Amino acid sequence: MAVEQPLASPAPPPGDQTRIHNIGYRNYDGPRLGRAYARRSLYSQSLRGAYGLGRSVKSKVLPMLLFVVMCVPAAIMVAVAVATKAKDLPVEYTRYAIIMQGVISLYVASQAPQSVSRDLRFKTVPLYFSRPIETADYVRAKYAALASAMFVLTAAPLLVLYIGALLAKLDFADQSKGFAEGLVSVALLSLLFAGIGLVIAAVTPRRGFGIAAVIAVLIISYGAVSTLQAIADAQNNTGAIPWIGLFSPVTLIDGVQTAFLGATSSAPGAVGPGSGQGVVYVLVVLGLIAAAYGLLLRRYKKVGL
Repeated sequence: MAVEQPLASPAPPPGDQTRIHNIGYRNYDGPRLGRAYARRSLYSQSLRGAYGLGRSVKSKVLPMLLFVVMCVPAAIMVAVAVATKAKDLPVEYTRYAIIMQGVISLYVASQAPQSVSRDLRFKTVPLYFSRPIETADYVRAKYAALASAMFVLTAAPLLVLYIGALLAKLDFADQSKGFAEGLVSVALLSLLFAGIGLVIAAVTPRRGFGIAAVIAVLIISYGAVSTLQAIADAQNNTGAIPWIGLFSPVTLIDGVQTAFLGATSSAPGAVGPGSGQGVVYVLVVLGLIAAAYGLLLRRYKKVGL
């Protein structure tokens, strides 16, 4: 029985077997902006992200809400001072951040993981280091961005108080001095809280764990230290109160401004550190800031390998 053979396809004409496709790749011949530009860009992007700018509406809700919550009490105080023609503001500039420390802690807890956890979770950190940017550049940009965002958060209500004090025709020299002292205080607070928040957030790529850990360190430590200080005050052991304050970020800042910025201590019995103890407070704050930077460098050197 004959078997039908398939018809052979016609041979392609000579020259059609090979094709060259131009896919458009070419060398970059534009300007090379270098590490400084990359560092500034990362700083700017991280600072904008701390307030949800350039991101979805959902990302803007919490930081903007916390910003409003920080400023509204200051606006109310100003309105009361103007309406009643008070001779002074109801709260010192240096006291405002201590009073609002719960809102500040919540802001750090929400934004520190947002700044670094996503890069860890999606493993994009090595991509940063494939460009002309080094570990120190990444850490400095992230640290500076979060500290700047916190400074905006904490300095804005002080500016509201200052403008309101001038509108109420309070003494210009006294208000300017208090405002400057308040800015120094919140600058230290921003550096310290940003460093602690970033170190904790950089440990885990899970944002939820980072938020919980930051809240625990900042709020629980303040509650524990305040409780121990109250016990020492009840037992008339006032000499121990300033030393107990060394073990909480909030009370550290409170001690520094009590010793050197003329603030009233928030410790039980208003027992704050003297100038000698204040030097210890300053050294501990600066040491924690330096340690946070060093730990971040070590962490990202391992991640970038």
